[in-house]
Amino acid sequence: MYPFLRLFKEMMVHRNGPALPLWGTHVSYHVCWPWDIDPWRELNNGRTLTLYDLGRLPAAARAGLVAVLRQKRWGMTMAGVSVRYRRRVRLFDKIEMRTRFVGWDARFLYVEQSMWKADECTSHALYRVAVTDANGIVAPARVLAAMGEDTIPPEMPGWVTAWIAAEAERPWPPQR
Repeated sequence: MYPFLRLFKEMMVHRNGPALPLWGTHVSYHVCWPWDIDPWRELNNGRTLTLYDLGRLPAAARAGLVAVLRQKRWGMTMAGVSVRYRRRVRLFDKIEMRTRFVGWDARFLYVEQSMWKADECTSHALYRVAVTDANGIVAPARVLAAMGEDTIPPEMPGWVTAWIAAEAERPWPPQR
C-alpha cells in the first residue's frame, strides 16, 4: 500500500520550510521500516522508488510547482526513471534523501535524487517527469512560465543528456 501517512508527514514537516529555488536541493530524512524490507531484510528496490516520492513531492511543493499544478488543474506523472543501487539499506537504517531538478526539454522535467547513509550513497535516480492536463503533456516552458521561472532551459549535465538520447533509441512498445 502507498505510504500516504508518511507522505502527509513529509508534507507537514516541510510545509513551513523556506521556499526552494527551482534548482535548489531539498533534503529529507527517512527510516527503513519493517514494511519497507524484502526477504533479505533490506530496503526493497520497488519501495525505494516509493520513498523517492517522499522527497520529490515536498521538493515540488517548496519550489512552487504543486501550487501551480493545483491552480491550473494539471497533474504530474513519472514518465521514466533510471536507478543505480549501490549500497544496502537495512532495517531501521536512517537515510538522508537529496532531491533536485536538473533541467527540462520540450516535453519533460528531469529530477535527480539520491539516498545516503552517513557519507555513502546507497542509490541514485534520474526521473523524467511529465506535467499533464486533459489534452496530454503540458510543455515544461509553459509550466515554468506559470511558476514565474525563466523558460530558457539550463544546460543539463552530460550524463543526463546521454540518458535522454539513450531513451530515444529504446523501442516502444517493447518486443513481446
